[in-house]
Amino acid sequence: MNKRKIAIFGSTGSIGIQALEVIAAHPDRFSVEVLTAQQNADLLIEQALKFKPNAVVIGSEEKYKQVKDVLFDKGIKVFAGAKAMVEVASWSSIDMVLAAIMGFAGLAPTLSAIEQGTPVALANKETLVVAGDIVMATARRKNVPVIPVDSEHSAIFQCLVGEPFSKVEKVILTASGGPFLGKKPNFLINVKKDHALQHPNWRMGAKITIDCATLMNKGLEMIEARWMFGLHPENIEVVIHPQSIIHSMVQFVDGSLKAQMGLPDMKLPIQYALGYPDRLANEFPRFSFRNYSSLTFEQPDTKTFRNLAIAIDAMHKGGNTACVMNAANEEVVHAFLRNRIGFLQMTEVIEETIAKIPFIEAPTLHDYYECDQAAREHAATLINAIVI
Repeated sequence: MNKRKIAIFGSTGSIGIQALEVIAAHPDRFSVEVLTAQQNADLLIEQALKFKPNAVVIGSEEKYKQVKDVLFDKGIKVFAGAKAMVEVASWSSIDMVLAAIMGFAGLAPTLSAIEQGTPVALANKETLVVAGDIVMATARRKNVPVIPVDSEHSAIFQCLVGEPFSKVEKVILTASGGPFLGKKPNFLINVKKDHALQHPNWRMGAKITIDCATLMNKGLEMIEARWMFGLHPENIEVVIHPQSIIHSMVQFVDGSLKAQMGLPDMKLPIQYALGYPDRLANEFPRFSFRNYSSLTFEQPDTKTFRNLAIAIDAMHKGGNTACVMNAANEEVVHAFLRNRIGFLQMTEVIEETIAKIPFIEAPTLHDYYECDQAAREHAATLINAIVI
């Protein structure tokens, strides 16, 4: 079998780093064609020297010289800027794109890869949250596989293998509940970033870890699931499962449930997506029932963690609502991580931003870009007015 040439968009983030660990463990199956990063030039250089890709892209044009000075005589092409990201994503030499750029910035390169006809392993949920209708319609038109990397969507994908989709009754996304499971607003009002970044089960980047603490991440995943699997909003549920052993479930029309289980380790869904349809052997730790006296489940507290309720409403409303919500959320998380806004104030800014930006029932791609910018500007104005 020929090696699959992988382009990792967002190689210096948590998913990108773990993907390179998977690739390193299977040198007979994968090679690295492209690596990209936004700011972390030092790590991008280190990765490029180790994996010897055909090209690297640094998003920050200010860091282009630093990267080129090291890699120029190594036979590695070096590009810079957002436009280069999109252009490189369309290269025909790439067998699969791992879309792991954080946030809205991942949309354009992902669409570029799909338009080229390149299979996508999708770790960037915001791409589908913002413009899932357009992205998945394009994938269907081009007959391009979009394979989920999020653990929950990978679980659903695996549960659906061999099953007729018409027999699906609903999907159930599991959530750990984050570090503040069971807490109430009088506790959350004083939460700081250091506490919010202490996720009990998963090793992830800062942005997604804060989203898990507010339960916004689960709301984003519900919207992602809607578009990725072509579901109606009423057929998507969330259940809190603190142990993070069951990664998600599918219920069928006969009432039976399929669940995908395993220890919480993002390398598992990454490896599954990169190697699909093959399952590759590995030496990862195995789950054992002997180590778990019980697996527990409860309903999410959407009165306390209102971000999940906001996302559910956005999923049902459709149009540009999820795009606006995502933009505001990216802004408030950025501000919270810099101690400029309180934990509960993030939700307030998101709600006010959604109320401010005009609703568009059937947005174009251009509309999505404009709504994203308008929402960010309004959210930034609200954040600047907050004094904590």
